[in-house]
Amino acid sequence: MATEMESWSFPPAYDDSYFPPAGQRHWFPKRETMPHADREKAILERLKQVCAYAYSHAPFYKTKWDEAGFHPSQLKSLEDFESSVPVVTKAELRASQAASPPFGDYLCVPDSEVHHVHGTSGTTGRPTAFAIGCNDWRSISNAHARIMWGMGMRPGDIICVAAIFSLYVGSWGALAGAERLGAKAFPFGAGAAGMSARCAQWLDLLRPQAFYGTPTYALHLGQTAIDNGLDPRQFGLRQMFFSGEPGASIPAVRGRIEELFGAKVFDSGSMGEMTPWMNVAGSAETEGMLCWQDVVYTEVCDPNGFCRVPYGQRGTPVYTHLERTSQPMIRLLSGDLTMWEFAPNPCGRTYPRLPMGIIGRIDDMFTIRGENVYPSEIDAVLNETPGYGGEHRIVITRDGVMDELAVKVEAEDTLWREGPARIAAFRGTVAAGLQKLLGLRAVVEIVAQNSIERTDFKARRVIDDREVLRDMRARLEGASS
Repeated sequence: MATEMESWSFPPAYDDSYFPPAGQRHWFPKRETMPHADREKAILERLKQVCAYAYSHAPFYKTKWDEAGFHPSQLKSLEDFESSVPVVTKAELRASQAASPPFGDYLCVPDSEVHHVHGTSGTTGRPTAFAIGCNDWRSISNAHARIMWGMGMRPGDIICVAAIFSLYVGSWGALAGAERLGAKAFPFGAGAAGMSARCAQWLDLLRPQAFYGTPTYALHLGQTAIDNGLDPRQFGLRQMFFSGEPGASIPAVRGRIEELFGAKVFDSGSMGEMTPWMNVAGSAETEGMLCWQDVVYTEVCDPNGFCRVPYGQRGTPVYTHLERTSQPMIRLLSGDLTMWEFAPNPCGRTYPRLPMGIIGRIDDMFTIRGENVYPSEIDAVLNETPGYGGEHRIVITRDGVMDELAVKVEAEDTLWREGPARIAAFRGTVAAGLQKLLGLRAVVEIVAQNSIERTDFKARRVIDDREVLRDMRARLEGASS
């Protein structure tokens, strides 16, 4: 079955000159629309190849699997794979690289074949290095181009990549996909002071068809454009695709971006280690994120036993590369939270789908008085609240023996001009919305628009600080006296 799929071999051998006919809906029609059962048979055959390759080339996997009593020859079904192959954690990858620097003993190609080096920022703890071989980079480029085609991008389009060009692999992957697609790549970047205003000017000048970045940056960019007398809807963007943080799948956040720019918003992205990171990504006609299972095999699993949960239930994604040979990830535990379903997709692709996208990280969840809270839920409430100024901070603290939740929220300038009563009403609306969704009371402080620092990269909105609440209450009491 696997040999009948377009350009599907291991190791991959893509034809970089291939392009679908201009009016064709799918990049690889057979791969993307084949019956689900046929694809799972093909994936099983590929998993046998990938596991045998990793077992023979990576001491990391041989040792781990020997200890677990698993051998690639035992694979007879996808159930065998999911029940017998242990998950890999990021902590294990860091430990492997500490013991076998710099790339760990799961590097399966000679060091001389490493073509790109990316990785985590390493601001806390040991950074993780991503070693990507030359053939893997070609496979990544092809996969991203194919998925971007599914979003509606075409050869000749201008695609603005407005994300940091550093160790962060997301910007480079988007650029590689744009180049392979035959688009006009516009790698604007991000991160330097004043770049948002310059980016808005360039978007107004070039009128690109597509844009890549983080949702937080897109909202900041749109407001910056307005502040500089530009209309983001006049940039002419058709598609805006995002990764790096949960947000583009949150209806209120997605709606704000679509309203600002008049473009179709796509959530995309799993993990840097799993590049091609767009292995879960939206398509032009289907809401949510498709699991492109013939690129990266995705399971949504119980966070405790790491067994696949039924469709319709929540769990954490576990990813396996089907095309990577340099640092293949086999059952890498993401630590994210999502929900998946399997039903007909409007785009015709027969993949499972994450209708809510990536909800958030399980380790970002915090518990306040017995209630589990995800930061993305607070993001959703605020973005649905008229008058929200675009940024906020979540403060987890303790007042005596009780945990407390405090939220500092920007209000739009128009609300401040209407006077104290309007700000008080806005505070009440925010507090009521949070209590309705979360089932708990939050202390809410309203601050001026643009008073909270913005970022060109991932937003860091959660602060665990035991002293902040006292200061906030003192300011509130002073303001009301």
